[in-house]
Amino acid sequence: MGSIEQTTEILLCLSPAEVANLKEGITFVRNKSTGKDYILYKSKSHLRACKNMCKHQGGLFIKDIEDLDGRSVRCTKHNWKLDVSTMKYINPPGSFCQDELVVEKNEENGLLFLELNPPNPWDSEPRSPEDLAFGEVQITYLTHACMDLKLGDKRMVFDPWLIGPAFARGWWLLHEPPSDWLERLYQADLIYISHMHSDHLSYPTLKKVAGRRPDIPIYVGNTERPVFWNLKRSGVQLTNINVVPFGIWQQVDRNLRFMILMDGVHPEMDTCIIVEYKGHKILNTVDCTRPNGGRLPMKVDLMMSDFAGGASGFPMTFSGGKFTEEWKAQFIKTERKKLLNYKARLVKDLQPRIYCPFAGYFVESHPSDKYIKETNIKNDPNELNNLIKKNSDVLTWTPRPGATLDLGRMLKDPTDRKGIIEPPEGTKIYKDSWDFGPYLRILNAAVGDEIFRHSCWIKEYFTWAGFKDYNLVVRMIETDEDFSPFPGGYDYLVDFLDLSFPKERPSREHPYEEGSVLNPPNTSASTASPTPKIHRSCPDLAQLPPTLSSFRFTRVNHLLDIITWISKSLIRSRVDVIRHVVKNGLLWDDLYIGFQTRLQRDPDVYHHLFWNHFQIKLPLTPPNWKSFLMYCG
Repeated sequence: MGSIEQTTEILLCLSPAEVANLKEGITFVRNKSTGKDYILYKSKSHLRACKNMCKHQGGLFIKDIEDLDGRSVRCTKHNWKLDVSTMKYINPPGSFCQDELVVEKNEENGLLFLELNPPNPWDSEPRSPEDLAFGEVQITYLTHACMDLKLGDKRMVFDPWLIGPAFARGWWLLHEPPSDWLERLYQADLIYISHMHSDHLSYPTLKKVAGRRPDIPIYVGNTERPVFWNLKRSGVQLTNINVVPFGIWQQVDRNLRFMILMDGVHPEMDTCIIVEYKGHKILNTVDCTRPNGGRLPMKVDLMMSDFAGGASGFPMTFSGGKFTEEWKAQFIKTERKKLLNYKARLVKDLQPRIYCPFAGYFVESHPSDKYIKETNIKNDPNELNNLIKKNSDVLTWTPRPGATLDLGRMLKDPTDRKGIIEPPEGTKIYKDSWDFGPYLRILNAAVGDEIFRHSCWIKEYFTWAGFKDYNLVVRMIETDEDFSPFPGGYDYLVDFLDLSFPKERPSREHPYEEGSVLNPPNTSASTASPTPKIHRSCPDLAQLPPTLSSFRFTRVNHLLDIITWISKSLIRSRVDVIRHVVKNGLLWDDLYIGFQTRLQRDPDVYHHLFWNHFQIKLPLTPPNWKSFLMYCG
């Protein structure tokens, strides 16, 4: 076994003169030799330091002009705020703490800023690369984040989503899968599923596989929220799911092993993977925001990652205030460019031999989401690859369904025409039709469910959800497909401070959230009669009180934000999805990542505890609606 040790890296050094000139408060410093940026905070009693990098999505901090005390900085990407005096994020409150650098004096009374790096787990039992025969290692792209890896005499598949939608009815496959996709899955020796989002964990796809091979070995990381937490409710019969610890090599055979790593920002759900065959490494960072906390192996043979952006309802589903079409278009353009530059910089730093952009090939193809499809512009993989080639010697591959990369050939001679075999001429690349019907019927069935004939389902559901003792009031409204108030639909308030359901907003000072739920076409509303705790009409927006707040949802690894502010606000969401979610005890990602909402909001205060609960921490078993109906009856 090779010996690996913790290392200490000097990131920044200040001379005695520079130390003497430090003023109290915040100082931004750049290491001129590396180009890396840092933040220092000096008080009378101590000096603190951190990297100038937001923990959310790696944005750069600048001075917060709203901070009169001179203690906080603001991220240029999403306006997150960090109190550098405590190294805690104050927007969103209750969320993250910034990783702090160690500050030490040197012999000349200057200062050293150190980062303590634990040993890299992939360096344990190192193996030297062996020569690969042509055809020995082949990677075939199927769709979205799904790759079929031939590794000697073993086959491994990543994240098979090949039929049906993801996030309720919001995402559909952009690419037409190869005609032999199901046979390829049947032949797999193992499947890796990175996380529980439905564009990676596709129950419709796995149901097909389980029909012939229910015992196919599936590997997932040991995340806080189990990846297969909803397996029993899904009805899919899989009998060989393996939950493995992070950072430990999993030996498949003499030549093949893999290691699952957690995400540094969302360790409770996101993972990435290193696959090694005969000493050759393949790195798949999937949707991780900061895979393994930003510490990744360099000079791997093949690296693949997401690239597209657009996996969020923000800002497309927002309106009012600054959210004009022009503002949204400019914001999207700017954010996509930032993402391209970040990915290109990451690839340049890691120096893989080959890079492949994937996990971004989805489309909002349902007719009701036409506006989202037209507005939610995504990055072009060729543009990213061109940017990478401009700044480095890394080879790039833009995959098409059925295309195969021969790693042995590409490593020996990148100009080998057989290094990448494209699908046969005339192969259908892009889907032009989708089978909406079966999946929409499942959602619509929830709208008329007996549960929703009883208005007390609201108390039952939110009591089951278990989120309380938090000063937040949420308003939910059911509307029709055109976002108009639905006659007879539910319109109610939830006060999470004491988990009550008041007729009117509490008189105390509190953040206020207002939400609406859309009724799908050709469905009827609940027949529930009004009760004192259920509002049965939706007021005109102009009649709303002047102090309101609302949601903001963001995902760049599929993540949600909720924003509070003083302003008029409104949120609208489709009732088929929310009732399906409520009935089955599902997480709320289907609503927001799936573009099933329309929202209005103003200044930013992200209620991390609220959204983290409804995204990650809902109970693992659904509400007991059978008992509920017996009680209500």
